[in-house]
Amino acid sequence: MAPPPSSWWGSEEQHGTPVVVKMDNPYSLVEIDGPGMSDKARGKNAKQFTWVLLLKAHRAVGCVAWLAAGFWGVLGIVNRRVRRSRDADAEPDAEASGRGRAMLGFLRAFLLLSLALLALEAVAHLKGWQFTQQYLPGNLQELEDQLQHLPEHLRHLPENLRQLPEQLRHLPEHRREIEGWLHGAYVAWLDFRVEYIAWAIQKLSAFCIVLFMVQSVDRIVLCLGCFWIKLRGIKPRAKIGSSSVSGSKSKRRDVENGDADDDAGGYYPMVLVQMPMCNEKEVYETSISHVCQMDWPRDRMLIQVLDDSDDEVCQMLIKAEVNKWSQRGVNIIYRHRLNRTGYKAGNLKSAMSCDYVKDYEFVAIFDADFQPNPDFLKLTVPHFKDNPELGLVQARWSFVNKDENLLTRLQNINLCFHFEVEQQVNGVYLNFFGFNGTAGVWRIEALEDSGGWMERTTVEDMDIAVRAHLCGWKFIFLNDVKVLCELPESYEAYRKQQHRWHSGPMQLFRLCLPAVFESKIPLWKKANLVMLFFLLRKLVLPFYSFTLFCVILPLTMFVPEAELPIWVICYIPVLMSLLNILPAPKSFPFIIPYLLFENTMSVTKFNAMVSGLFQLGSSYEWIVTKKAGRTSSASDILALAEAEARPKLTRGMSEGGLQDWGKLREHEAAEWANKDEAAAALVAASPATPKKSSKQAKKPNRIFKKELALAFLLLTAATRSLLSAQGLHFYFLLFQGVTFLAVGLDLIGEQVS
Repeated sequence: MAPPPSSWWGSEEQHGTPVVVKMDNPYSLVEIDGPGMSDKARGKNAKQFTWVLLLKAHRAVGCVAWLAAGFWGVLGIVNRRVRRSRDADAEPDAEASGRGRAMLGFLRAFLLLSLALLALEAVAHLKGWQFTQQYLPGNLQELEDQLQHLPEHLRHLPENLRQLPEQLRHLPEHRREIEGWLHGAYVAWLDFRVEYIAWAIQKLSAFCIVLFMVQSVDRIVLCLGCFWIKLRGIKPRAKIGSSSVSGSKSKRRDVENGDADDDAGGYYPMVLVQMPMCNEKEVYETSISHVCQMDWPRDRMLIQVLDDSDDEVCQMLIKAEVNKWSQRGVNIIYRHRLNRTGYKAGNLKSAMSCDYVKDYEFVAIFDADFQPNPDFLKLTVPHFKDNPELGLVQARWSFVNKDENLLTRLQNINLCFHFEVEQQVNGVYLNFFGFNGTAGVWRIEALEDSGGWMERTTVEDMDIAVRAHLCGWKFIFLNDVKVLCELPESYEAYRKQQHRWHSGPMQLFRLCLPAVFESKIPLWKKANLVMLFFLLRKLVLPFYSFTLFCVILPLTMFVPEAELPIWVICYIPVLMSLLNILPAPKSFPFIIPYLLFENTMSVTKFNAMVSGLFQLGSSYEWIVTKKAGRTSSASDILALAEAEARPKLTRGMSEGGLQDWGKLREHEAAEWANKDEAAAALVAASPATPKKSSKQAKKPNRIFKKELALAFLLLTAATRSLLSAQGLHFYFLLFQGVTFLAVGLDLIGEQVS
């Protein structure tokens, strides 16, 4: 039965179900428009309904205000980053050259073009523009089924599409005029991309895929060689008497006495130790102390501290540290050049020109952040005995800060593969690899026979290794002998380091190519040096990585006729990343970030490779990698403290030397105070506490424009892939774009709590 009419609501009958609104206390469930309600009840319920609407409006306004505040906060953060980036850009940068600006301009133009194409494709998608029957000539009805599914099949049938009749690819002008100029522009774009762009992209992508596969095969062969070495227990062994030195730890001997034990079989040749450094306040003290404590007879070892610092405070601090160890009986000298010509190569060349160098047979080299163990020389030098063809013994690097942040973890993966796989396999099977510039021992005769240190490139270590290899000298890599050092903890420092490491080899390749063909080494060694050592691992890798994943892949989203196979962008890269991570199994959870970060670094590596290959402005600029001053471990610090507490070592510096030390610390503290670090500087300025504070002032983040441009480009391409329903391509582009964004905003080097 219908409910009675009401005079307040009108005389018409009520239909439908009643509306029930659930409200919080003090209200309960109330029927607003139900049968049998009085006028008073309806008025009360109407007021309650008004309050409900007001509450919802209030919540909506609060949500909008929260979003506005969050957006304003993000804008503030971006503004601060931009200002800091402008301040940082005022500093000298190895990539602030014409080449870097040209590449940034190219990426910006590419980004603007992709945004315009995305807008055009979005309009076409919303309007449903596609090749349907109304646009087909009468004699093409047999192609109707294929053309109805163009978004799926257009990308897989580029050859068939180019064979379509002219009527289809050049639609009648009157039909374009009917649809409008925007539709005509879209059809013209489809015609142009099928006729010209898709073909070019396909040829370039096929070339890059071939390079990718060749490089992948090379990496698989290296991994198989490393597996065979591990399986058979192959390692270099130096036979001395009845014992052999193969990387095992020798017995620790008192550093201060000169008695020779039997750890090296009585083989103690004259060894020169060189420590090149430049403006490295954070690490000089730890490095010098570790080198001075190496277990070798005092009268058969000389330490050269080669200081290229232009900071007077740093010079005085290093000189005071050298004076301290000299008074403790260590045979150590300090050398400083007034002109930093030739960078590190010029520094080493100048040191080798000293008259007393002729009295030494071997030279060990350590950069300023390296901390060798006391038994380093006993594990490396004996390999030279009865092996006159051996020119170099290289030790492996180990890192004190590999777990500092995500950036150092990813670097550790790369370098572990480089040492354990590349260096070890090449050392065992070829007796040749690139010298790492430090933590190695050279036969001085090999250096002189190869022409000595040259200043023609920024990779003087690789230069001397190639020339020594062309002269017939053999190398040994000791994977079990490790020397602690530091990894760059900021993306800015790592980026500059990688720029130098990838521009120098290409510059060296241009310079030494004629010498390779003129050398007397076997033909297969020449082929290995040119094809594998230089072209495949130094040129091909950054070229195809940048071209394939940063240029071709986003292009295929806007030109779907030239789609990249899934195995190229997913399966093979994941397999290669898995192989790379095997030498560092604890880093397995970082396999996906590692893959994405390596693609991100391809921008810097490609730019550096081109700069070195064509001798552009930034190819011969050396910027010292910033150090944080990390020490090896607490146990090492305690051991050093115990050594300093011995009665023989307490004579240390003279009273005047301690006063000079205190003045230097006060001078350094005054400089830090000008940078708002007075508290930390006062602690470091005290003569009673010569150790500097381990806390480092955090440098403001900066913005990297190339990485940001590529981030927005890949995110735009990811948005375009949604229109084509390309699932895996979308996720890859999305994650790769987010990685570029994190690197561009300098978030990759944030500290791990």
